[in-house]
Amino acid sequence: MTLVRVIARPLTASSFAFSGVDRLRSAGKSAEQLQPVLTRLGKAVPSLAPVTADAKRVAQVLGGVQLGAGILLGLGRFSRVAGTLLAVSAAANTLVDFKSADSSTPAARKERRGQLLRNLSLVGAALLASVDTNGRPGLAWRAEHFASGAKKNAVGISKDARKQLKKADLAVRRTAADVVGS
Repeated sequence: MTLVRVIARPLTASSFAFSGVDRLRSAGKSAEQLQPVLTRLGKAVPSLAPVTADAKRVAQVLGGVQLGAGILLGLGRFSRVAGTLLAVSAAANTLVDFKSADSSTPAARKERRGQLLRNLSLVGAALLASVDTNGRPGLAWRAEHFASGAKKNAVGISKDARKQLKKADLAVRRTAADVVGS
């Protein structure tokens, strides 16, 4: 692991972990802030109504996710999964914080905008962590190079087998693209 990763991951993770602890400690206050967003979400997607009905539980889950994923990211374990979870939870927190912030005075609007930009920068950091392969090739790269290596080794195979190999190559590429999302 490079020195930048050794320093950057715990620094990024610390903000999420402490935010998760705060959400768990003050789940009631977090639930009050979450309630308007959850109400709108419950109306927009009726199948989520049972989940959005208990705002305190949602606040506790968000806090737990942030704490757990923050610790994992800080330790460098399952950092891509942790980064993805942190990006999703940070996006939800950003929305809730923006909606519940005071905007009655120009100074309050300026503070609200500053908090929004800080939260968005944390979302960006979590997204970067979610795609960081730590210098190792990702699944898509491995699958593509496995398929091209197999194709090179199959030079002496019959015409029928070559067609099957092309189909397999195409299937591997599609699967890798689906997994990576490109």
